[in-house]
Amino acid sequence: MEIDDRDFLNTPPVKTVRFGGSVAETLEKHKQGDSSDYELLKHQLADPEIKDAQIINWLQEFRSCVTHLTKDHEQLIYNILRLPWLGRSQAVVEEYMAFLGNLVSAQTVYLCACLKMVVSHFTPRRVTICEGGVDISDSDDEDENLPRNFDRCHQALQLIIRYVPFTSRVLVPILQDNFPFIQKSSRTLECYVHNLLRVTVYIPSIRRDVLEVIIGKLLKLDDEDVSPHQDRTDLMVHPVAERLDTLMAVLMAYIKDVCHVNGSLHVEMTKELYKDLLSVFDKLILPTHASCHVQYTLFYLCSFRLALAEAFLDHLWKILQSPSQPAVIRQAAAGYLGSFLARAKFIPVLTVRACLDLLLSLIHRYIDSQDSSGRQVCCDISLHGPFYTACQAVFYTLIFRHRAVLEANMKKGLEYLQSLNLERVVMCQLNPLKVCLPSVTSMFAAITRKYQVVFCYTVIERNNRIALPVVRSSAGGDSVTTNTNPLDSFFPFDPYLLKRSGKLIEPLYQVWEELADAELLLTKTGQQSSREDEDDFLCGETPQTEGIVGMTPSSFDSNLCSPNSIGSPPTCLQRRF
Repeated sequence: MEIDDRDFLNTPPVKTVRFGGSVAETLEKHKQGDSSDYELLKHQLADPEIKDAQIINWLQEFRSCVTHLTKDHEQLIYNILRLPWLGRSQAVVEEYMAFLGNLVSAQTVYLCACLKMVVSHFTPRRVTICEGGVDISDSDDEDENLPRNFDRCHQALQLIIRYVPFTSRVLVPILQDNFPFIQKSSRTLECYVHNLLRVTVYIPSIRRDVLEVIIGKLLKLDDEDVSPHQDRTDLMVHPVAERLDTLMAVLMAYIKDVCHVNGSLHVEMTKELYKDLLSVFDKLILPTHASCHVQYTLFYLCSFRLALAEAFLDHLWKILQSPSQPAVIRQAAAGYLGSFLARAKFIPVLTVRACLDLLLSLIHRYIDSQDSSGRQVCCDISLHGPFYTACQAVFYTLIFRHRAVLEANMKKGLEYLQSLNLERVVMCQLNPLKVCLPSVTSMFAAITRKYQVVFCYTVIERNNRIALPVVRSSAGGDSVTTNTNPLDSFFPFDPYLLKRSGKLIEPLYQVWEELADAELLLTKTGQQSSREDEDDFLCGETPQTEGIVGMTPSSFDSNLCSPNSIGSPPTCLQRRF
């Protein structure tokens, strides 16, 4: 356009006007001590109304003198990295990526700064919304360009990796440090986790570390008191539950996508993901007491192929029987073993029986060792914790899977149960029924009596007659209380409460349906349960640890609470003293 043809009054000036000399001249003057143009350049780069043409012009000049952009020009580089390049034209994006490539190649000192800049765009930009006269900062969920912007971020990251191969070594700490606070909105957390998982697709070497970062954050959410209530949509009422549900759905979708190619299971890719998840399980999930949902990532993955489920069971078994492992970890492994066998529909009865055989073999060997020791054997969790949790795993598994064992052939099934020699376990001096969760003990006793496998009530009644401990009340005086959960038990695969991600778990999950067996307790326990107790049982109310009397293993940290939901069978089946 000729100057004479322009409507001067109605046409805004084209924002390619710049002050000072070229970038090369400005840098040279700055080197000589004259920083006026240098400061002006930084100011113009920070102009919020900067135009595409001006950005492109500057980036081209910066590329031509990138070797001069040493550590001394850190503030200038930070101004360039803050340029709003993502929402600009394709020409700006291409020029900006070219600049990034040149910069990290020539000046690796800026590698971390470039990575931080890219990662900072893994969440929606912040906007200020006025609600009731109060300004609230939140993510911009209405940004239609978000998918395109995320694509550009990953293109930039892949470009940097091509120029600097060791990028992966410094990227993981940046991903961890930039993880949004868990109190942020579900959308913000969802975008960040999705982008972290997307990075692992083109940098597979950091997948295990990235999964560790994500699962570590999920465990913090899962540790909070999450209400199971839901509205009529797929949303959870509790905000923490909604965030956790959203992130679990993202993680499970990733697991499915990684393991399947064109709808078919890719065995090798599935095995590799299993190894990574199992490593994170050992490091973070297994030592975490009473997490409710995060462990279902492995539950879901194992449902893809029986070999995975059996490998997981074998892994837990090796931990349980290993004397080199801390007792608290062995006990946690036993809890996972029993809960997985009880709740995973995809585990066939042959596998259940094989695991019961292993567990009972371990239990009987332990009883043999105690009987032959020549020492007085007593019920002491601090000494025999793994033994008791192994017994409870057997009892819990049989509660849920005894019908599967018996239904194909009742005679052979009963012969199998008799071969386990459960009577010796129940009657031994170690007295596992005394320390197992009362609801588990009661239901196991009812079922084994029904099929005349073992009669537990003599032992249960004897245990109940033992003098109750007297605990000094903080309010003054003595009160009689009992610890209803001395093993500090929790069943990791208790019912899954999250609504959206739970849709993937529901068809794989064995729910509590043994109502006929529950009715047995009305006549077998020597006490009549009230109708209210039955309702509590159906609702899955939970035992709380009361009056700790020194029987709980000290291995668990004292600030770790017992689970809010022990699951099925629930506490109403406990004897009322």
